[in-house]
Amino acid sequence: MQIRPTSNIQTTSSINLQTQNTSAGAQSGASIPVDQLDISAEAQMIGQTNGDIRADRVAEIKAQIASGQYETSAKMDIAMSRLFDAIG
Repeated sequence: MQIRPTSNIQTTSSINLQTQNTSAGAQSGASIPVDQLDISAEAQMIGQTNGDIRADRVAEIKAQIASGQYETSAKMDIAMSRLFDAIG
């Protein structure tokens, strides 16, 4: 880079910074940082479905929830009992 007094500026030229940065990095041996994604074992397990999803049963339950017929006191009692068993 040259710095000149304002009276000596004649023309401007465009610079391709991407080309300069790439060649400078390659010459100096510097590596360009790369994004990385780490997925936990739990997330991987959740993401692995074996195709046992029954679309007809899911649609039936969604319809029951939408109509207000899904949450019954018997189902809530069972869910609370399972929760208490799980937490001890």
